[in-house]
Amino acid sequence: MLERVLSPEGVVTYVSPLLRKVGVPHAFSTRIGGVSPPPFDSLNLGNPNGCHIQDQSARIRENYRLLQRAAGCADRHLTYLHQVHGGGVITLRVRQSHDNDTRGDALVSDDPSRALSVRIADCVPLLLASDDGKMVAAVHAGWRGVIAGVAVNAIGQMNHLGDVPAERIVAAIGPSIGFDSFEVGPEVIEAFVAAFGPDAPVRRRDDGKGYVNLAEALRRQLRAAGIRAELLDWTDRCTFRDANEFYSHRRDQGVAGRMAALIAAA
Repeated sequence: MLERVLSPEGVVTYVSPLLRKVGVPHAFSTRIGGVSPPPFDSLNLGNPNGCHIQDQSARIRENYRLLQRAAGCADRHLTYLHQVHGGGVITLRVRQSHDNDTRGDALVSDDPSRALSVRIADCVPLLLASDDGKMVAAVHAGWRGVIAGVAVNAIGQMNHLGDVPAERIVAAIGPSIGFDSFEVGPEVIEAFVAAFGPDAPVRRRDDGKGYVNLAEALRRQLRAAGIRAELLDWTDRCTFRDANEFYSHRRDQGVAGRMAALIAAA
């Protein structure tokens, strides 16, 4: 189970005891401890797409600086993606160049000079590390990313790049929208049934709509890919329900900040 941590500067994060044991700096951010004013109060790490209300870039940069300090990777180069809700994985070796506008939804790297980051505001953040901490990954998984197998693809790239089999990977699933809050249309329900079978982590309603358990779907994919149960961390925090701690794109109808998940190789 993830643990809530308060930094000396007042930044609240969630960390994985399992990843901590591996020795990799990491954190799942909350909305607490930054410099942004309402409606992005306060540790905002990104602007909502297509919204006329925007936070200042300087505040977002300062919030990332605070988060990296809290996560123990202030000296690492912040590395992220233009996320597209797909299954694409970008791999980065030591000293390999990278453009942060590159499209994708997962980063895999063995470069200890980098802090890999993905942003979320209801989707599932996932952090991965080899059991020696030398290879890490940050994954953004919305419902489309889960169906596209982005987490499984990241595991595959860790094995390809560093000969790290799934049974040697430590995984931590961060805060995301909960089962009872993630209402979807019938087409999404059918996509999950097609992907997971008749016992898919969904709950149908009489009107055809229903609910999807994104975190459980991701957990099942990780276990099926070979992640050991004792090396899998998680949390019961819900970005939609727990408004005092998290931004939620759905709850706040698009006028919401962004959290992030960070990880760096040991």
